[in-house]
Amino acid sequence: MKKINLTFLVFIMFFMIQCSGYKPIFGSTNLKFKISNYYIENDKVLGNKLYSKLKNLSQTRKTDVNIKELDFIINVSKNKNPTTKDSAGKILEYRIDLITKIEIDDFITGEKILNKEFNSSLNYKVQSQYSDTIKMENQTVENLINKTQQEILINLSKNISE
Repeated sequence: MKKINLTFLVFIMFFMIQCSGYKPIFGSTNLKFKISNYYIENDKVLGNKLYSKLKNLSQTRKTDVNIKELDFIINVSKNKNPTTKDSAGKILEYRIDLITKIEIDDFITGEKILNKEFNSSLNYKVQSQYSDTIKMENQTVENLINKTQQEILINLSKNISE
């Protein structure tokens, strides 16, 4: 019995060591960019949230020599629509659509690196307390911004040559 447990433990350790060098294909740590200029259109609050997430990521590689300087134009809009109502007409659920248009140009050459629109949406249920409903809406918007940021990074990593 002890020999089986020891063999199993060695087997598990072998696989853990083999996986220690895992790196994602589109890892954000490999992106070498710096935001030189930016412009936010439409919803300034959401645009600034998205910009700050991208800016924080770009500052992790500040000292790298082969860094690309980029100009960003971020256009974010949010639509909130009821999706479910009860028989009395009271809204039970909302859907938030986040539409983000982003243009990224190389600061030095002026070459367009990315020009894309990202659409994402999530539903949230109305809570019994209004303040809880507002918290759910804010959390849903934050999740949509995070999702959009990840999609931007994936597309940016495809287009930036290293």
